[in-house]
Amino acid sequence: MNAADYVEQAQVTNWPARIVLVVSVIGLIALALWGMRRGWVHRVQRQADLPAPADTPPADAQLTAPVEGLFAGTGVHGDWMDRIAVHDLGVRSRARLSWATDGIWLDRDGARSLFIPAEAVTAVRADRGVAGTVRSRDSMVVITWRLGDRLLDTGFRADASTDHATVLDGLMAAFSMGVQ
Repeated sequence: MNAADYVEQAQVTNWPARIVLVVSVIGLIALALWGMRRGWVHRVQRQADLPAPADTPPADAQLTAPVEGLFAGTGVHGDWMDRIAVHDLGVRSRARLSWATDGIWLDRDGARSLFIPAEAVTAVRADRGVAGTVRSRDSMVVITWRLGDRLLDTGFRADASTDHATVLDGLMAAFSMGVQ
């Protein structure tokens, strides 16, 4: 036996099959992205009747010092997976939260800021998540408020745990009629 008898030749790649597989995977990814976009557009259409919230606090509001944190988003009260898609309410962003007897001011980076009037606030609580965002137990401040005829939950998580306690205690004291 010769050494040449023991040499195996590498298989030649089946290029047509490989191209079909690559195109199929790219097509599936494109189909998934299209479906997600279509779902978001339909969600916006379903929520088109929701009025825009105020985007500035009253000029005479005596706001507290802002607390840095994460605006986790806004969802329908009682259905934490139903994110609000209109008016940038469902967009996660960095934010600064401050409050006064007039209401709650969320100054956001990269998304529309919002002011929640005091009369719209129905409850303040610590919870595990809101709008499809889940965190550890009681690590998110959830503000339940009314916009138009809908009850919404907005989540905020302070960067520091001491700030979390400050925000939760301050909001509960300022809006004690709605504490849960």
